[in-house]
Amino acid sequence: MITIQHPVSLNSSYPLNRLGKLEELLFFDIETTGFSGEQDQLYLIGAIFWDKMESSWKLVQWFADTKEAEPECLEAFFALLNDHPAAVHFNGDTFDIPFLLKRCRHYGISQDFSQAKSMDIFRKIRPCRQLLAMNSMKQKAVEDFLGIHRIDQYSGGELIQVYARYLISPDPQLFQLLIQHNADDLTGMPAILPILCYRDMLDEKFSLSRQFLDSSSQHPVLTLEYETIPVPVPLHRQFPQGNFDLEGNRLLCRITLLQGELKYFYPNYKDYYYLPAEDMAVHKSVGAYVAKSARRQATAKTCYGKQTGLFLPQFQGLWTPVFRPEYASPQIYALYQPDMFQETEKADQYLRQILSLAQP
Repeated sequence: MITIQHPVSLNSSYPLNRLGKLEELLFFDIETTGFSGEQDQLYLIGAIFWDKMESSWKLVQWFADTKEAEPECLEAFFALLNDHPAAVHFNGDTFDIPFLLKRCRHYGISQDFSQAKSMDIFRKIRPCRQLLAMNSMKQKAVEDFLGIHRIDQYSGGELIQVYARYLISPDPQLFQLLIQHNADDLTGMPAILPILCYRDMLDEKFSLSRQFLDSSSQHPVLTLEYETIPVPVPLHRQFPQGNFDLEGNRLLCRITLLQGELKYFYPNYKDYYYLPAEDMAVHKSVGAYVAKSARRQATAKTCYGKQTGLFLPQFQGLWTPVFRPEYASPQIYALYQPDMFQETEKADQYLRQILSLAQP
């Protein structure tokens, strides 16, 4: 086994205390000859940890320079994990951790992650994929989104053959390719932590700081300004009837309102009469006094009242009554009132509806 260890600068603006205690953090990544923990080999484990003795971050890599060195790499990694149990990784819950455990079982090594806290960056940000409009959620794609440049240009799959060639002929240049890829994944991991800000933002309550209605045009526009956790990359997104800009700790949401007349449909249409002359439905307790020739049994499509005013599009029934242009209309509305966002819970939920529909 070859061990490489040296100080490293941690390039991250993300508050690390959100992940755990500094002295317990352990960023790690593995390199393997395939996807099967039963059949393939682990040939490299890399980790970054806080060295309390020297008050600095250290990068350590254990490289299996022979196939027989694999168990030694495993033992060395788990010894470090015991001292730094807050494990941070990228897609490790799905791949790295199960692979390590299978290799331990293969060699009869009694080590596991039972005492460790696992924090998977990939799993954490996966719910943000639509909001971020990313075609891929791989680590390199996240680096590109954040504007991070890496030296290594190879994928882990491409390096499998490089390792096979190294075992036949231990060329220092091949060794450097293998080490560099793992080192870039490791140093890239803390660097991409700001991507977690988008998930942190979704995990917190949105606070509405102000609203402004511009009714100077034919289509009035309501602007809602929210305070959020600061994010690293600005976003501009569209949604039905509006758009929003997210920059820093401010989310500015613009919604086009509807001015005119809409319908609200009563439940239990069998209890109502429809009055064609008035184009509305009334309850049978009232409709009983209307001439039979001027009324008929309401149907689901004709069991409505009407309202004229200014309407806010909503995407779930957050406010009632719910208004529609017609019975089968997919877009629903609420009668706009300046105080309708005073309930902080509804102001938060309305923005979440919008974020769930965001498109580039």
